[in-house]
Amino acid sequence: MYERLIKKHIESWMFKGKTLIIYGARQVGKTTLAEEIIAPYGTQARYIDCDLASNAQALSVQEPNLLKEFIGNYKVVVIDEAQRVKNIGVNLKILHKYFPETQIIATGSSSFDLANEVNEPMTGRAVEFLLQPLSVEEISKQYDPLAMQSRVESIMRFGTYPAVFDKPEEVASSELITISQNYLYKDILSFEKIKKSAIVFKLLQLLALQVGQEVSLNEIGQKLQISHLTVEKYLDILEKTFVVFTLRAFKRNLRDEIGKPFKVYFWDLGIRNSLINNFNQMDLRNDVGALWENFCISEKLKSNGNNRQLVNSYFWRTNDQKEIDLVQESGGNLSTYEFKWNEKKTAKLPTKFAEAYPNTTFKVVNRDNFLSELF
Repeated sequence: MYERLIKKHIESWMFKGKTLIIYGARQVGKTTLAEEIIAPYGTQARYIDCDLASNAQALSVQEPNLLKEFIGNYKVVVIDEAQRVKNIGVNLKILHKYFPETQIIATGSSSFDLANEVNEPMTGRAVEFLLQPLSVEEISKQYDPLAMQSRVESIMRFGTYPAVFDKPEEVASSELITISQNYLYKDILSFEKIKKSAIVFKLLQLLALQVGQEVSLNEIGQKLQISHLTVEKYLDILEKTFVVFTLRAFKRNLRDEIGKPFKVYFWDLGIRNSLINNFNQMDLRNDVGALWENFCISEKLKSNGNNRQLVNSYFWRTNDQKEIDLVQESGGNLSTYEFKWNEKKTAKLPTKFAEAYPNTTFKVVNRDNFLSELF
C-alpha cells in the first residue's frame, strides 16, 4: 500500500460544500483511495459501485426523494464509476442542492463522459482531482534512494500500475496485458461506439513508436488510411481516457520558434511497452532515450497534479533544431529541463532561449540525480 499524495488534498475539501470528483484510468487505485478516505467515518459512510447496473439505474432517477431513499442518511457517499449513471451531472447537482449535509465523492474511469455531463451542471459546485498510476514521488516514500535507483529500470519497462509495480517480470507483463485489453482498450472503444478497433490499436502503436518525436496528424492519417480529423478525434479520446498526454510547443518571443507541432507521451510506460510487446532490459533497447524522456516528463506532470500545482508544460524547438525537452511555466516563472539517460552527456540551456527569457532555471536530469531534480 502506498500513500497517495493527492489524498490529503481531497480530504482538505471534505464538507466544504463541494462535490468531489476523482478521475483516473481503471486500475490506478481510485476505489482503494476512496475507501481509505471514507474509512474513518465507519458506518456513516457508504460505497456504491455503479458497475452494477442496479446501482447505476437507481441513481439515474431525477426525483430528490427517490435519490435520498436510495442513498440513505449517510454522512459520506462514494459513487464509484459514476460515468455509468445516465445524466450523472444533473443528478449530482440534485444531490448537491437538496442534501448539502451529505458529502458526495464521485469517481470516473474517464473524463470523456463524466466531464462532459458534469461540467455545466456542476459549475462552481465540484472540485476535480486526477489520480494517475503510482508516481515515483509516492513510491520513494517507502524506499531509500539506493533502492529507488535499482527500481528505475523496472519502472521504465513495466510502469507503475499498483497491480504491476514490484511484481516478478512474468506477473507484471501478464497484468499489463490484462489492464490494456480488459480495461483501457474497452473503455476507449466504448466512446462514441468506435467500431474500428484495429485502427485504434495501430494508432496506439504508432504513438508508442514516436514517443519524444513531433507528431504529424497528416502523416499518421496516411499510414492508417484515415483523415487527419479522425486521427485528431481518436487522439482526443486517448487523452480523455488517460492513456496519453500531449505537449505543445512553447512560442513567445522568437521569430524562429516553432508553434504548431506537438508531442505525445504515455502516462504509463508499461502500457506503452505492452503495445509494442517490448519489455527488454535497457541494454537491449534502442529507445532508452525516448523512454527516459517519457518517464521524466510524466513523473514531473504527476507531481504537479498530485501536489495541486498550477503549471503549464511545453517543449521548445527552433527551426535550426535548438531544443529543450520540457518547459514549465508557473506564476510567470520558467523552469526548463533536459533529460539524459547517460549521465556522461552534458547539456546547457540554448543561448537563444536564455537571451529571450532571462532568469530561467535549467536542470539536466539523469538516472543519478532524478530523485532530487524532479521533485
